[in-house]
Order: sequence, then structure tokens, then C-alpha cells
Amino acid sequence: MRPRQTILLGLLLLVPVLAFLFLYGFGRNHYALPIYLPERADSVRTSAAGWQRDTVFHRVAPFQVRTGGGRILPSSELGKGMYVVQFYAPGDAGLPATRALARLQERFRPDPRVRLLTLVASQLGPAATDMQLAKLSEQYGTITGKWFFGAMPPDTLQLLARQEFGQTALRPEHFPFRPATEPANLLPGRLLLVDSAQQVRGYYDATDKYEVERLITEINVLLYTYDHRD
Repeated sequence: MRPRQTILLGLLLLVPVLAFLFLYGFGRNHYALPIYLPERADSVRTSAAGWQRDTVFHRVAPFQVRTGGGRILPSSELGKGMYVVQFYAPGDAGLPATRALARLQERFRPDPRVRLLTLVASQLGPAATDMQLAKLSEQYGTITGKWFFGAMPPDTLQLLARQEFGQTALRPEHFPFRPATEPANLLPGRLLLVDSAQQVRGYYDATDKYEVERLITEINVLLYTYDHRD
């Protein structure tokens, strides 16, 4: 091979290596998670003395649930990082979502910023509710402080699902969030991801393995975002 051809070949091989090193050293990859439940658009003044329209997204209002042993769990304890929500349904209907949460519990066991919440509708008295929650926790092998089974009356749960989590018949993830006149729609196979700012970041069909993988990926994206805040 002639010297000129050798030099040209070397340059052709070197260019992608240099490009990779440059991107590795100076580039930053971003995977932006959507925020759901937009409420309105506000106009705010910018530093350049202009105006900019920003979308205001719904934030889940504080709530409380009864967990095993009669403990009242405030949502502020869940929102220290993020949490995944399941609306529990007994039998086969809710099994995929519960299995998905068991998988998430093992996957993110070491990270206290990832918590899981299964909401159970219960009309039982306090003692019977505690027994029900304890039985469910034992059945699915929940880790204390990681995965919570919480109960509230059915009408309260329906209101919470509709008004705060956007669980309505119209599923208004990308529409102006006006849940007051819409019926709640508690899909037993659905999971929700809520971030530390109490904003809904994802809806996932637990019966679809690819949706569960997407949930795992998006939890990791949020964790990366928390670790690399400016």
C-alpha cells in the first residue's frame, strides 16, 4: 500500500474515534420524560424583558392512607424521591400489576428514593382493615418501608383517583386536566409513576411486558436526573 493511501486510511479510521471521544467527554445525553395532566398555560416575564408561556401541570395534593398496624401514611413520606401507584383489584385482574410491583421492589431494593404504593378500597372496620392489609403484604412479600399496602373507603379512593391521579374514563393525560365531571376509571392493570414534585410522569399497562420495561427505564431516567441536578 502506498504511503499516501496508508495515511488516508488512517485518517478515515481516526475520525470516528475522535468523534466518539469528543462526544464522550463533552456531550450530554438527555431523555426527557413527559409530564402529564396539564392544567393551564401561564405567561411569565423572561430575563430578556419578554414574555413566555409556560404550561402549569397538576401536582398530586397531599393525602393519607391507612397501612398495616393502624399506621397513617402521609403521601409526603412517599414523595421523597418517586413512587409507583397501583389501584388494587383482587383476583386475576390485578395480578399483573402486583407482579410488576414485586419485580420493581427487587430491582430497586437498595434505592430508598423508589417506593411502591398499592391502594386498596376497603369498607371494613379498622381491625379488619389492618388484617386485610397485613395478609396482602405477607402474600406479596413486601419490604417494610419500600412497598406499602394502604386502604381508604371506596368513595374516597375514587375521588383521589379521579381528581389527583387523572384516572378517568377519558384518560386526559395530554389534555387540559378537568376531572371534576368525569367518572373515575380504576384500571386494575395500570401503574402510575409520580416524581418528587408530585407530578405524574407516566402511565403503564402492567399486562404488557414492554410497558413494564419502559417503566423501569423511566425510573432510571428520573434517578439519573436527581443525581445530576445542576
